[in-house]
Amino acid sequence: QVHLVESGGGLVQGGDSLRLSCAASGRTSDVLAMGWFRQVPGKDQEFVARITWTDGSTYYADSVKGRFTVSRNNAKNMIYLQMNNLKPEDTAVYYCAASTKLLNAFFVSKYDYWGQGTQLIVSS
Repeated sequence: QVHLVESGGGLVQGGDSLRLSCAASGRTSDVLAMGWFRQVPGKDQEFVARITWTDGSTYYADSVKGRFTVSRNNAKNMIYLQMNNLKPEDTAVYYCAASTKLLNAFFVSKYDYWGQGTQLIVSS
């Protein structure tokens, strides 16, 4: 009942910056938190960042802390992931996700809705 569409991925070089966007539609009033995850082929999805919908509280994985910033625009039902100083190890498909719960909203299993993903490739 909540639909998510990511955009903004692409091919960049190490040290570049890029912003990903995620547009939410449908029953967005059910959403309490939204997160970003990423996945490399053959690996499990990895938590990147999350933001609460009401007060904008954020939490980041150690691997991206200080480089990535998650933000929201409530009026537009969108979240963003500003990625700075990109590294080759950031290469992955990035997914936005929505959770109807706040408890332990750092795990794949806690999210109810998922976007289709957007590809980021960071060359060396």
